[in-house]
Amino acid sequence: MEEEDWIEERSSVRLRGRTFSGGGVSESRWVDGSEVDSESPPLSMFDDNEAKEGYGSLRRRLVKKPKRVDSFDVEAMEIAGAHGHHPKDISTWHTLALAFQTLGVVYGDMGTSPLYVFSDVFSKVKIESEVDILGALSLVMYTIALLPLVKYVFVVLKANDNGEGGTFALYSLICRYAKVNMLPNRQPADEQISSFRLKLPTPELERALSIKETLERRSSLKTLLLLLVLMGTSMVIGDGILTPAISVMSAVSGLQGAVKGFDTSAVVVFSIVILVALFSIQQFGTSKVGFSFAPALALWFFSLGSIGIYNLVKYDITVIKAVNPAYIYFFFKKNSKDAWSALGGCILCITGAEAMFADLGHFSVPAIQIAFTFVVFPCLLLAYMGQAAYLMKYPESSDRIFYDSVPESLFWPVFVIATLAAMIASQAMISATFSCVKQAMALGCFPRMKIIHTSRKLMGQIYIPVINWFLMIMCVVVVSIFRSTTDIANAYGIAEVGVMLVTTTLVTLVMLLIWQTNLFMALCFPLVFGSIELIYFSAVLSKVLEGGWLPLVFASFFLSVMYIWNYGSVLKYQSEVREKISMDFMLELGSTLGTVRTPGMGLLYNELVHGIPSIFGQFLLSLPAIHSTIVFVCIKYVPIPVVPQEERFLFRRVCPKDYHMFRCIARYGYKDIRKEDHHAFEQLLVQSLENFLRKEAQELALESGLHDMDLDSVSVSSRDYRTRDVPGNEELKVPLMLDTRSEEAETSNSEAASAALPSSIMSSEIDPSLEYELSALREAIDSGFTYFLAHGDVRAKKNSFFLKKLVINYLYAFLRRNCRAGAANMSVPHMNILQVGMTYMV
Repeated sequence: MEEEDWIEERSSVRLRGRTFSGGGVSESRWVDGSEVDSESPPLSMFDDNEAKEGYGSLRRRLVKKPKRVDSFDVEAMEIAGAHGHHPKDISTWHTLALAFQTLGVVYGDMGTSPLYVFSDVFSKVKIESEVDILGALSLVMYTIALLPLVKYVFVVLKANDNGEGGTFALYSLICRYAKVNMLPNRQPADEQISSFRLKLPTPELERALSIKETLERRSSLKTLLLLLVLMGTSMVIGDGILTPAISVMSAVSGLQGAVKGFDTSAVVVFSIVILVALFSIQQFGTSKVGFSFAPALALWFFSLGSIGIYNLVKYDITVIKAVNPAYIYFFFKKNSKDAWSALGGCILCITGAEAMFADLGHFSVPAIQIAFTFVVFPCLLLAYMGQAAYLMKYPESSDRIFYDSVPESLFWPVFVIATLAAMIASQAMISATFSCVKQAMALGCFPRMKIIHTSRKLMGQIYIPVINWFLMIMCVVVVSIFRSTTDIANAYGIAEVGVMLVTTTLVTLVMLLIWQTNLFMALCFPLVFGSIELIYFSAVLSKVLEGGWLPLVFASFFLSVMYIWNYGSVLKYQSEVREKISMDFMLELGSTLGTVRTPGMGLLYNELVHGIPSIFGQFLLSLPAIHSTIVFVCIKYVPIPVVPQEERFLFRRVCPKDYHMFRCIARYGYKDIRKEDHHAFEQLLVQSLENFLRKEAQELALESGLHDMDLDSVSVSSRDYRTRDVPGNEELKVPLMLDTRSEEAETSNSEAASAALPSSIMSSEIDPSLEYELSALREAIDSGFTYFLAHGDVRAKKNSFFLKKLVINYLYAFLRRNCRAGAANMSVPHMNILQVGMTYMV
């Protein structure tokens, strides 16, 4: 029995007459939590035929495995008392209030599109007959109906990650169901978080499992998926630069025809002043900005709808017949190449559609759906139909169609509202940019920056100062250089359609991998919407030399920054795994660790979820003494939006008991707010550590008692303590935390076992070993905390390729030097800090 444990590391040690093995992998392989996670043997140790049979083999591929108590370098033990996290239902009035706010944050960009769409379309196609007007109107109507309404409102918004949207939210959702994250720090215990929501496999999931295994097996597909996500995020950031520029300039340009002497230079200067003011108020938060702007946008949409109805009734109500899609065919038949070029202007009618998904974390799905369906969509249709009716009578007004179609007595009120709406339009993509950057940082794909949470109620509302001022500077530069909305529009189309194509691809993968949608329906989604977007993309690509190069430059820049950061971070993590301290060495040092142990609690921050980091050896060499209790703290982000507080910490013991060394993994979702001070963090950590020690003592006491009793009289269904290490035991494949019923069954069985055991075994309070350890822990706490921070750096080897040396030694090093420092990022106090640097050669 004692010799049948599996040794997965190069070293092992005997404790209490048993062999405990390191759960890590050999130095030539990646450390992946799934390989070393549990008391269950690897599938390769089962009979090959059994591993391939039907439903059982499918079920084992995603099943959650049990944990082992006190095993080296294996899974951290979850603290007792974790329970499900169920968010409160949002009231109807709160949903309506959020829907009102979305007008000021999400739909400003799309709402201002009537300012410039038809003027751009008819700059490519001259109006010669009603076919030109009706065809363009029909194109705009069906573009709005198909892409924002059908695609986003009814499909894409449902692919949210527990209420979070955007390309990185889709990526994290895929990462939960398939191990495609380039940073291999996932652990099986992460799947037990109540918000993880994994599905157990059924025979119907063969296709999804096949896709999952293909993605996990091929590193090229993982890299391709990451690049796709980074490209989509880069395009969103590019939108955050172009949207304010085109929206504000389009609104201000209305003064050129109304104010004598108001030329292009005046438009540029006035636009820059408005842009600076807009970015200066971002620090007050999305909520305040939303409530401030929402009334103005509500008035704007009311104006669009009212003026549209007025123009329809007064000029030509027959333009309603543009609902017939045949006019699109007539439009292309008459204008051929010019009509295809005009698609670049037509796509501008849905600018900001991606903000509906990217800004989802600031609001909720019902709020965004209600606002678009009942306010935005009908008002936009009325606005475009009204402009088309006006053009039927005054076709020569296409250059300034919006302001010319406004009744003369309402010009100045509408101009003021339009200018406010243009400022608000910029808010949509600015907020989306903040969300994307925050998600990218949490998933290890963007350099660390300061994030300010501007709302106590909605944690998705954030402000990133560096990104905010960068966007402002770029907007000013774009307006100063281009000085025309037409060239900016050419650039804007590429960024907008590029993001949509990325979203279509990722949602299709979600349909196949996670939703297990019917294959025909899953393929219809990219065939229908992807085809439409590719047609638009081909049209806007033809404008590369006319301003379309700008978003490509922005996207390339941000893509390079994010990929270099991710690449360097993965190499750094791989180096730390490869050079971690072996357990044999720790045992040779003894419980004194080769130095003096002084009272106190030492918290060593590192990124490893397995093993002892090599930086700990540097601390042993550099310090004359080390603390009596050492906790290796790993701040890890998991691919879910929120980790409930009661499920935050995972603990396990490192080395024998007399070493007083532990590992703590603090798990956070990419939306979680780490704003607790260090005192609160220390208190939570100590409380969780005490709970871990008590649970560990109870587990060991129960195990020892079961070995000494006749187990025939005890019923233990899902955890056989006596035979759990025997290879081939079928009970090992039963997950510990399948659902509430299995937990209740386990609890009742444990209670039955407890009733059959002597009271001396189950009473942890009188366990002298536990009392001694708790007293030692309290003594260490009373002596104070010291924070050990490791500054790990990576350098390319001398024989590396030139490109690798350039990326690692210069570009990645530059990003690390200029990103947020470790002390601020870890939220540790500036006092009682010890820092040691270490360089890894890769």
